[in-house]
Amino acid sequence: MTAITDPDAKSFTGAMRALVGNCSVLTVGDGADRTGLVVTSAISLSAEPPLLLACVNRGASSWPMFERYGRFGWSSLGAQHKAVAERFSGFGGVKGPDRYEGADWTTAVTGAQLLADAPAAFDCEVEEMIDRATHSIVIGRVRGVITNPGQGALIYWDGGFRTLAS
Repeated sequence: MTAITDPDAKSFTGAMRALVGNCSVLTVGDGADRTGLVVTSAISLSAEPPLLLACVNRGASSWPMFERYGRFGWSSLGAQHKAVAERFSGFGGVKGPDRYEGADWTTAVTGAQLLADAPAAFDCEVEEMIDRATHSIVIGRVRGVITNPGQGALIYWDGGFRTLAS
């Protein structure tokens, strides 16, 4: 056992690697002005009304677009989506609309892009953004839902993507 009082960023993030995170892609923007990112800090906030909550680093290129567009797509990643997670994490320097290549997307009612074969995908409007330290808590009001049972899950644990089969 290692106990650290007043942990620095490195100690804190090292300890966070012990937690299992669900992998979701948040998509935002239109056409050539679209991008997105992978988040592992994404949860349900409320069922009535349906609200989701994600934490987005304010240094991320996607961050200013949430306010600019006022809507976003939220696609949970299935076991087959490791390549999607890598692209939206910026592996190999992939940026902007190039992150969408190699996957099947559908346009939701708000105009947000959703991964067509995601285990669950949510069409969201930005309800509120709350800034805390390096991140914004983005609260999304769910306007539509798509489900595809049996897709398994992609998780993030101990510094890497891992799959869970259903």
